[in-house]
Amino acid sequence: MGTGSTISLPYRRYALGLLLAVNLLNYIDRQVLFAVFPLIKIDLNLSDTALGFLGSAFMFSYMLFAPLFGWLGDHWSRTKLACGGLVVWSLATALAGFAPGYRTLLAARATVGVGEASFGTVSPGLVADFFPKERRGQILSWFYVAIPVGSALGYLLGGVLGQQYGWHAAFLLVGLPGLFLAIPLALLRTPPRGGVDAPNPAGEGKNSIASYAALFKNRAFVCNTLSMAAMTFAIGGLAQWLPSFLHRFHSLDVAKGNTLFGATTVMAGILGTMAGGWLGDHWQKRSGKGYLLVSGWGFLVGTPFAVWALLAANLTSCMIAIFIAEFFLFLNTGPLNTVIINVTKPAVRAMAFAVNIFFIHALGDAVSPSIIGWFSDRWELRSALLITPCAMLLAGLLCFVCGRFVVQDMAKVGSQ
Repeated sequence: MGTGSTISLPYRRYALGLLLAVNLLNYIDRQVLFAVFPLIKIDLNLSDTALGFLGSAFMFSYMLFAPLFGWLGDHWSRTKLACGGLVVWSLATALAGFAPGYRTLLAARATVGVGEASFGTVSPGLVADFFPKERRGQILSWFYVAIPVGSALGYLLGGVLGQQYGWHAAFLLVGLPGLFLAIPLALLRTPPRGGVDAPNPAGEGKNSIASYAALFKNRAFVCNTLSMAAMTFAIGGLAQWLPSFLHRFHSLDVAKGNTLFGATTVMAGILGTMAGGWLGDHWQKRSGKGYLLVSGWGFLVGTPFAVWALLAANLTSCMIAIFIAEFFLFLNTGPLNTVIINVTKPAVRAMAFAVNIFFIHALGDAVSPSIIGWFSDRWELRSALLITPCAMLLAGLLCFVCGRFVVQDMAKVGSQ
């Protein structure tokens, strides 16, 4: 394993680029399902509740396997776990292209969740460890720019391929590219746990049950996780149902609706994610709760625009509001994930992300697609989607609560 002194800056940038590329495929394969929702609904004759459960099945397996991979990530090779996860989710996505019916498609999407859980628990800490502590917000923002770009590409590719060749072909064609990155990911050299400036790399991986249990006594970690859960509830519901919303209420076909929504997500996501990383690092130097202030205000400002997007009478107003709401949603991505790293010790960081993944999805997008689908079957989709701005508002308030504890909990971690 490499050390902080032997890994050159060009290699660190290469590592960031490689992990960013894998994370990009992560979100392409995750979001392609929602682009072809209308096609699957018609082909398999599904209710909105059953359709929403396809998304929830992925999240259930994602969150249930995260603690296992979190423990492994603190004791075993992080690159091997990341590589194994990439292979599993890529194959599962491709095999969804051969699914003859609902049950096999459901099983394939659940398996995608297993693979992505392996990568998701170890990759944020791995990325952060390549660079100094004071740059974590910006570095993680580069890594998480894969969320809007990958999600948008998932919508774009799914919409275009699904419209032209059918939803089976869409899954097959987006799943295969991940296998080409498996070997370089497996061979990636890594820094010591805790970062390139870690004072005690020899102690990496040493932890105990008490160390894991202490995560639940870490008030900043708990509040930050609850805020991310509320955010994930909103993002998960909007991401899975907005393409269908545009199809039903603004009469856009699958290709055009996903292209428009995907392009909006790319622009808003890149600008919001990068702005959040820069603002977070800037304000963190002035205040120990700088990351949380940026995120909290981002949620509060974005909430009324989410309401406007859903109630807008015409497509132009709707898309402008979606752009602004997404900008402020993505503003928090780098800062809130940096908070997790800053308030947890390196030896338990993979488990910290695993616990975070479990709860943000258990309380967030593992349930929001099905809940919105259930309400949609009884009311209508527009009314059902209005619960998402309420979740955004809650996320912002929890950021400010977290700010009361974060400085003290960061001090406990010390130089790590």
